[in-house]
Amino acid sequence: MDNDKHRLVILVGSVREGRFGPVVAQWVAEQAGAHGAFDVDVVDLAAYDVPLTLPAESPKYAGDAYPRPAGMRGLTEALSAADAFVIVTPEYNHSYPASLKAAIDWHFTQWTAKPVAFVSYGGAAGGRHAVLHLENVLTELHAVTVRDGLAFPNYFTAWQDGRPLDPEAAGCAKTLLDQLSWWTAVLRAGREAAPYPS
Repeated sequence: MDNDKHRLVILVGSVREGRFGPVVAQWVAEQAGAHGAFDVDVVDLAAYDVPLTLPAESPKYAGDAYPRPAGMRGLTEALSAADAFVIVTPEYNHSYPASLKAAIDWHFTQWTAKPVAFVSYGGAAGGRHAVLHLENVLTELHAVTVRDGLAFPNYFTAWQDGRPLDPEAAGCAKTLLDQLSWWTAVLRAGREAAPYPS
């Protein structure tokens, strides 16, 4: 890790068979690497044990004592170490996947006072309904959601050889990453200067 760079986790939110998320995440990781402000880690929820059944106590109050499954340890460590996130999500029935909601709900302080940007894909709406719901959820967890995201409508015809066909996509990704970098620097400095009030 380069100490001058921010630690960015690109989170693949779908665990569905045949999912397109890893393709999108890899392209986003390439854009983030070229941007230069981030050390990039692609974290795929399919690689972790993320059950839907939660303990009785909230992770907000349990803190480090929260009883997460051993198979989730790597995910928790990655989220804790991150300075910023890009969530890659499809849209299922006008919202985001249950796998992503479960991963969010198993954690609390890992999102606090950190910026989150969104890259979505889907049919005609391009995953925008999923992002609207995620913005509400992550605001509740005291994360800061970045205004400019990326949405890929009809991704099944809009991508070829692992890349979007839209020539403006890379420029839009740069705008997202510029905003994410700005928020990351500000919020990281704030967390280092004083504990976030809860």
